[in-house]
Amino acid sequence: MHNAKSMKSSTRPPSEPLQNHIAVSAMGANRLGLLEALTKAVKDCGCSVGDSRMTVLGDRFTLMLMLSGTWDAIAKIESMLPRLENQLQIKTLAQRTEPRRREGDLMPYAIEVVSVDQLGIVHDITQFFAQRDIGIEEMFSGSYAAAHTATPMFSLHMTISVPTNLSIAGLRGEFMDFCDHLNLDAIMEPVK
Repeated sequence: MHNAKSMKSSTRPPSEPLQNHIAVSAMGANRLGLLEALTKAVKDCGCSVGDSRMTVLGDRFTLMLMLSGTWDAIAKIESMLPRLENQLQIKTLAQRTEPRRREGDLMPYAIEVVSVDQLGIVHDITQFFAQRDIGIEEMFSGSYAAAHTATPMFSLHMTISVPTNLSIAGLRGEFMDFCDHLNLDAIMEPVK
């Protein structure tokens, strides 16, 4: 008779090691070679990069990574992070995690917003979706000067997860009314 533990382990091929996961963020002064040095450390520890985001904010290099590997590979990268901080003059934060599990029936929608830059836009938009229990999966924004007038402009892109039992037409209508009220130019469309 098999117990639940032996049944569970028998579903994984014997040659495939159990994967562990860690989320790592890093920030420091932007300079050439920093990303290469960090990804080399990840490779040298035997970890794989899954999801990642990297950008330069002002003069700061910022990086977020979801790493996977065997238990000992994850332990190696954890113990290497303090040395990398000193060597590369960066700050890191790391936490063990599990792969994300999607719950319920959700549809991804892309939101694009452009407007004259104004205080509180990001909060107002995130509050709109939070009040409707709609999760924000990804968000990035930027500011720039408008062509010809140099007016300070703002752009935002986000991906939201809309429950399938919610009326998309109703949500889109509410969102467009909300954006019109704040004088935001916006688009809401399914992710393709």
